[in-house]
This record gives sequence, structure tokens and C-alpha cells, in this order.
Amino acid sequence: MPFLLSPTSAVYVVAALVPAVVLLFYVYRHDKIEKEPPKLLALMLLGGVLATLFSLVLETVGQGILNQFFFYPTPLYYILLAFIVVACVEEGGKLLFLKLFSWKKPDFNYVFDAVVYAVFVSLGFAAFENVKYVFNYGLVTAALRAVTAVPGHLSFSVFMGIFYGRAKLCEVYGDHSGKAKNLALSYFVPVFFHGF
Repeated sequence: MPFLLSPTSAVYVVAALVPAVVLLFYVYRHDKIEKEPPKLLALMLLGGVLATLFSLVLETVGQGILNQFFFYPTPLYYILLAFIVVACVEEGGKLLFLKLFSWKKPDFNYVFDAVVYAVFVSLGFAAFENVKYVFNYGLVTAALRAVTAVPGHLSFSVFMGIFYGRAKLCEVYGDHSGKAKNLALSYFVPVFFHGF
């Protein structure tokens, strides 16, 4: 017997996924030079899902460690949670799977490709994370995250993609220090914005 969602569950899944899907199509349409292969983009989405699972584990560990130093939440606790636990882990997970799944692909031949790949990983992340939040907290959460978290992940990924693409270009030209600098920026710039 096939697995079927209840009508309520189906509404929750659709509400959680629609914002990410709309933004994915928007970015895909703006890739004017050379469209990326659908299989590669599906791999980027899978990378986003894997990054979510990776982040879930590390954030749980990170929050547990943070809780050892604070008896109750303070402003410093929330700053450390936002920047060190959430932003560092989530952007690190996205960059890890972005690099694993795209760096050596022959289709990665334009700087803008990096933006597309980063967006697909990040929106795969946001969509999967959204499903979890919507099932835990309801449809109001879907509406709130549709205008905050999902566009936020998209915005962070654009910065990641710009620097990631520059790092690839530096590698092509043999600029090893430029590659290292841009890879670092592809991580730290999104972490900075995500933390805020």
C-alpha cells in the first residue's frame, strides 16, 4: 500500500516548499549564458538536504556545549548561539556539500554557475528545514519563514556563490592565494550575515 499524506500534512508540505521552489525557478531563469544540467541541480538540492541533517546534529552538539557555560539565556548566549552554533554550522554544511558536489564538475565553467549551485544547495537546505519547522509549529510558521528564513538563505547563498565562483576562477588562473582567500570569504561573509 503506497504512503499517502493526510490532507493536512499535504498542505503543510506544500506551504513549506513553495517559497523555496518559487525562488529556485527565479534564479534558474536568470542563468542566461548556459543552463546547468537538471541532474547536477538535483544533486545540489540533495546537498542542501544533507547539509540540513549535518547541521541538525552539529547544532544539537553545539547548543549542548553552549548550555554548559550558561545557566540561563543571556544576550551573550544568544549572540554565540546565532553566530557560532547556527550560522557557522549551517553555512559550513552548505559550503561543504556545495564544494563536494560541484567543484570538479566540468559544467562549473562560469562564475555565475557558482551562484546557481550555492542557491540550489541553500534553498534545498531551507526547504527541508522549513518542512521540519512547519510540522512542528504550524502554518503561521510557514508564512513567517516564507518572508524571512527562505529569502535569508537565498541571500546568504548569493554571497557564498560570488566568492566561491571567484575562488574557482583563481584556481583556473593558478592564483592559489586568491583561491584560498575567496573560499574563506565564501564561508565567512554568509556566516556574518546569517548570524545577524
